[in-house]
Amino acid sequence: MPILFYHEDVKPLKLERRKLKSWISSVITSEQKKTGSINYIFCSDDYLLQVNKEYLDHDYFTDIITFDYVEGDLISGDLFISVERVSDNARQYGVSFDEELRRILVHGVLHLLGYPDKQPEQKVIMTQKEDQYLAIF
Repeated sequence: MPILFYHEDVKPLKLERRKLKSWISSVITSEQKKTGSINYIFCSDDYLLQVNKEYLDHDYFTDIITFDYVEGDLISGDLFISVERVSDNARQYGVSFDEELRRILVHGVLHLLGYPDKQPEQKVIMTQKEDQYLAIF
């Protein structure tokens, strides 16, 4: 099944598509799951804000929204990512845009794999998993 990248209202990012797809698949395999259809949709803050309002009834900016279509062990979903948030976060955390983007890419997949991050202890586990998988990129 494919891992695909789309761009809504932002200019296309220069991505190492083959390497990213292979890495994302290896993350899923490491968690004893199968890669289904995963769509990454890169967009602006305003676009993602509209998605957040329309589908989640949230009126705030965010870096990623994950729509989970997982069935059993088949990991599938649509992941909307604000390029502006990723850029701001990268500056805020003192990392490169590419590094922050990879963190967000794997963050969304970890949600699809069943890792929540609402509670403080869940955030700790999520960050540990992100770091673990970023290290193998």
